[in-house]
Amino acid sequence: MAEIVGRGTQEEYGKLFDKVDVAQDGFINWDKLTSFILLSLYEKDEQTKATVVPRWKDLEFLQGKHKDTIQKVIFLKSSSRYITISKEGLLGIWGENLKLQETLPITSDATKLKHLWVTSLVSLENANKIAVAFTSKEICFYDLLSKEFPCQYKLQGLKGTPICMDYWYNHLDANESVLSFGDITGKVQAVAFTAALISLFERPVTACEDEEATMTISWEELLSGCHRCCHVLEHKLHRGDWVRQVMYNASLDAIISSTTNNTNAVVLAWREKSKKHLKMTSFNIAQGIHGFDYHSQLNLIATAGINNKVCLWNPYVVSKPVGVLWGHSASVIAVQFFAERKQLFSFSIDKIISSDAGSTVSFWMINTGQKIKQFTGCHGNAEISTMVLDANETRLLTGSTDGTVKIWDFNGYCHHTLNVGQDGAVDISQILVLKKTILVTGWERYDMLHVKLAKFHILFTRVITVFRPQNFDQFFIQSEEWKGGIQHQDDILCAAFLPPQTLATGSYDGEIILWNNSTENAHHVLHPYYERLLKAKSERQKLCSVEQRGSTYHIADQAPFTAQTFETDPEANNAVVRLCFLEARKNIAAMGGANLVSCGGSGYVRFWDTFKKQLLAEFLAHSGAGSITMCIDKLNRYLTTGDLDGCLKIWNIEEYCLDSNKKKITQTPTLIRSFQPHEDQITSLEMCEWGEHLLIISASADCSICVTGVCGAPVWIFGQAKHWRIGNCFSVLERDTNFMESEIPEESMRVNTLYSKDSTEHSLLNKHEKDDSIHIVRPSEDINLGIKYKERNIDKKKSHKLYYGEIIQKPDSAFRSLSIGTLTELPEVNKPAFLLDPEKYFRKEPEEHLRITEFPLLSETLKAVFDEKNLFPKEILDRERKAKQLCQEITCEVKIKRNKKQL
Repeated sequence: MAEIVGRGTQEEYGKLFDKVDVAQDGFINWDKLTSFILLSLYEKDEQTKATVVPRWKDLEFLQGKHKDTIQKVIFLKSSSRYITISKEGLLGIWGENLKLQETLPITSDATKLKHLWVTSLVSLENANKIAVAFTSKEICFYDLLSKEFPCQYKLQGLKGTPICMDYWYNHLDANESVLSFGDITGKVQAVAFTAALISLFERPVTACEDEEATMTISWEELLSGCHRCCHVLEHKLHRGDWVRQVMYNASLDAIISSTTNNTNAVVLAWREKSKKHLKMTSFNIAQGIHGFDYHSQLNLIATAGINNKVCLWNPYVVSKPVGVLWGHSASVIAVQFFAERKQLFSFSIDKIISSDAGSTVSFWMINTGQKIKQFTGCHGNAEISTMVLDANETRLLTGSTDGTVKIWDFNGYCHHTLNVGQDGAVDISQILVLKKTILVTGWERYDMLHVKLAKFHILFTRVITVFRPQNFDQFFIQSEEWKGGIQHQDDILCAAFLPPQTLATGSYDGEIILWNNSTENAHHVLHPYYERLLKAKSERQKLCSVEQRGSTYHIADQAPFTAQTFETDPEANNAVVRLCFLEARKNIAAMGGANLVSCGGSGYVRFWDTFKKQLLAEFLAHSGAGSITMCIDKLNRYLTTGDLDGCLKIWNIEEYCLDSNKKKITQTPTLIRSFQPHEDQITSLEMCEWGEHLLIISASADCSICVTGVCGAPVWIFGQAKHWRIGNCFSVLERDTNFMESEIPEESMRVNTLYSKDSTEHSLLNKHEKDDSIHIVRPSEDINLGIKYKERNIDKKKSHKLYYGEIIQKPDSAFRSLSIGTLTELPEVNKPAFLLDPEKYFRKEPEEHLRITEFPLLSETLKAVFDEKNLFPKEILDRERKAKQLCQEITCEVKIKRNKKQL
């Protein structure tokens, strides 16, 4: 067989024969062979379908009328329609072609619509109804057969607000069904119906004869067993944690529920023989889960872990999962089995978002550094100055120098435009999305003319602008009044919020003002040099009063005064650039300690106790680097600072300033790493968790975004031509670290710095701290971002100038004031020589006749005639000669044989 086909071995064909000859008859025919081939191709096709990666089409935005978050989307198989419901209670009905057909308001009489939220929605397909859960602790049942969707039943008196629901019915006996729901108190409850096709609940004899009238049922009635057509099942094993998802599965005959707590993250409540009692088992999963799904054929539960993992569980084995799926770099939001294709889908938000001065928003995969999406011209030609996500991380808010804040979804659709500046241009410094409000901080500029002095001045208004999302009923939204008024004397640069109601704002002059967010009133001012601040205020008031007496118009021209103060005295630059509350530190009010961190001018970091209104510690994080920025991880263990030179430092603050002392602490916390991933100013810093590792993401004015680990890791740059995988890099790093610790001395573990600096500048730490703290890394040179920037800045010098032995910081922002005076007359300038005597410099020389060189003919210079022997190598000619001889011999033999046959 191998000789005939020309490929394969005799042994391989023997194995193929044995596979085809299933009956072991000792022979095969075409029918057996073709059947075997078709079966093999079918199995191969099934395997391909199961392993192929889905190729999603581009997302399509469906224009709807919802004004708030869409809580649930369901599909009605009976009518081939989709139903969506949003938090404000608007129900949308969509056709199979995804066109909006109708919208209806779903509300309740218990409370006003303004204070009512819809939490969940399920379809009761066997009964042609839908069930809607509200924050008023009730579940309403609406009839789908009527055009107006009337409310037939109201289940009221629940002990907690239901936030998730599920419905199941028996396809063999549609009267049997189960409605399960979980609430914010940790209770899982279920109503088992036995006559769903006839009536969900029994109508009392004394009830109104009108069948369309709404019937109200109290939860106590169901618990007491007054309704014989249904009974209640419930348990409290989640112990106060919000129930995020609930599901009844008939094959297990159990109610599955989950929370975000690591204890009892998944609970299975098994129905016993009586069908009215539950037996519980639970899974403990680190950090809890967001959701789950069950595959009845495989008998597997898939969980969407907050720790970025997808775990597969056997429902009867609670000790450990049967499998763990890795790959996500952020918390997994949801999982879903696709039984037909034998696949499991998992969803997470594994991306970071960046913006630039060109008003472009880009989305990046944090695991590979690949750009996946980009929106251009978000604010026209205006620069995007700040960004923030909403609480649900479904909307992106961008603030711009044109004085507007825009609210986007991730498809690039703008839902609202918030107008911050009423008349003048506004520089937006930060956006805070709180529970019921959106706060925007910055300063508003007005160009005004000082008539008497004939000078232009700029009036800066320090603003806190408030917007209330419940009033977002139009595309363009106007700001509302902040009750606290203007308290800062200089530009507001940053803000931070500490639940439940503490708001802190920081300004250019070093002031930190604490507000009550509920009353919108300021109640305290923090400043590192409070006496100096009071003195500066009094001098400013004197200056303003002098201007008022000497001019017709009163102009508060305080910006030039402040800027001059900071330029002449760098140490007085206390501008607060960033504020961070230490939310993970508990019992600060009782035990004392720092709960607020600020940073900014002169490279200082300060720790404050907002309860005792006290500065507890300050230390110089970056010497001579000017203004700095910072970020802190969620557990408040690490502080990362970045400066104008592109240097990063990581500090361990887990045990720093835990007690309140009368004496201010000036000692620095433990320095973990110090390195320079950027060439220019670091503009933004963020820290996030990826698996078991803590990542630091930094953006810079050198047009690059970098990511690295806290405790020693390479620096990866987003947009590199070669994509990287953080998981693989961390595993290699850990393996190499273990090898180096055992084989290589500590001194040889150093890596060369990315950018050459003087020895004095390279010494970032004291000599005692120098041995183990510095880990300078070199990112990949093969990058796409920042190439033009590097070419443009090859010969760029440092932005610091030495003046009388002191380092004077070059301003990194636009000029804050403008003054125009009389220009001095310039001396008379003599005309240059080429203008006085142009003939001398521009006279035309006489043209010389060009001689054309005549070349000899080719026949005169040709030394020899070309032939094949001169053109080709000897080996080729010999091979051709032998081939001709062989051809002649074969031809002669053929002629001889032909002649013999004729004879």
